[in-house]
Amino acid sequence: MNEMPRELGSADIQKVLELLPHRYPFLMIDRIVDIDGDKSCIGIKNVTINEPQFTGHFPGLPVFPGVLLIEGMAQTAGAICCRHIMTDDLRAKQVFFMTIDKCKFRKPVVPGDTVRYHMTKMNQRRTMWWFRGEARVGETLVAEAEIGAMLVTE
Repeated sequence: MNEMPRELGSADIQKVLELLPHRYPFLMIDRIVDIDGDKSCIGIKNVTINEPQFTGHFPGLPVFPGVLLIEGMAQTAGAICCRHIMTDDLRAKQVFFMTIDKCKFRKPVVPGDTVRYHMTKMNQRRTMWWFRGEARVGETLVAEAEIGAMLVTE
């Protein structure tokens, strides 16, 4: 028995701005690709030297802060949560990052890298969502974590 091929969605920067409340300099994703409903997606961040964190992290040896990699994972997951529940009668007013577990940083990210946040839904209960995330540069795993988020709809 053959399965029907599924169509994967995407969200360009304009759609990301509609889905998330974050703005520069704290928006950590440029677009989202391969959206499979609320099950999984990949967020993309192009790391550039002109970002404000590099003036102090670290002068002469710019390294993208690990906490911002985790924030990029959270924003990617939050965007697909919001996208999934966007209807006329139910719309997320805010997404709050609630938990982080099993976080590991494996390799530094530097200007010129393109980070791909691979997010997969682990569980959902009412307005709480849990995701497993991997940040990759090319095929190299640079960070991983399990995160939880809560949607506020009122």
